[in-house]
Amino acid sequence: MNSSAVPARTGPGRPRLASPKRAGSTASEEILDAAAELFTTRGFTATSTRMIAEAVGMRQASLYHYFATKDDMLADLLEATVSGPLTLARELLVAEDPALQRLLRLARYDVTQLAQSRWNLGALYLLPELAADNFAAFRAARDELANAYASLAAETLSDAGDPRRLLPFRLVESMIMMRSDDQHSNSYSAADLTDTILGAISAVLR
Repeated sequence: MNSSAVPARTGPGRPRLASPKRAGSTASEEILDAAAELFTTRGFTATSTRMIAEAVGMRQASLYHYFATKDDMLADLLEATVSGPLTLARELLVAEDPALQRLLRLARYDVTQLAQSRWNLGALYLLPELAADNFAAFRAARDELANAYASLAAETLSDAGDPRRLLPFRLVESMIMMRSDDQHSNSYSAADLTDTILGAISAVLR
């Protein structure tokens, strides 16, 4: 779920209305940064491509050179949240370290990137729009990641049928809600929350 970075698209640039004013080293990264902010603060439905273009400082027509639709932007943003942890999960599933150690390593990586990402993109996971075919790749990747968590937990428990195997993935994704709840008070650090979630995973699998 690496939401701290966004995938870049390449291609010739188009004229800007102003100097770049978003995070990102390319125009597509700047567009995705603006889209991420607006989707998570205003809502996906309420955000128009014109708003995104204005937030970047480019013409709306130029934005379409990089992304044909809002769905394309959302798909790229969501897939970026799972690509990093999924790559690590695939490696850990075939590693030889104790299962709990591998599970906690995956959880720490995943929770940390959810906590430290610039925008809380996990809050978009429940959008009804994600049922569309445009987001099939993201759904498949997230399902694979959830299954990797369950496999490592089942190995830790030595019981493939133990329902507790389903909890680590949900505990990791609880960072999304905790981050949303804490966005105004900032009462807990990312490290505090990460350690709390890892402790809960260890406790539930005893």
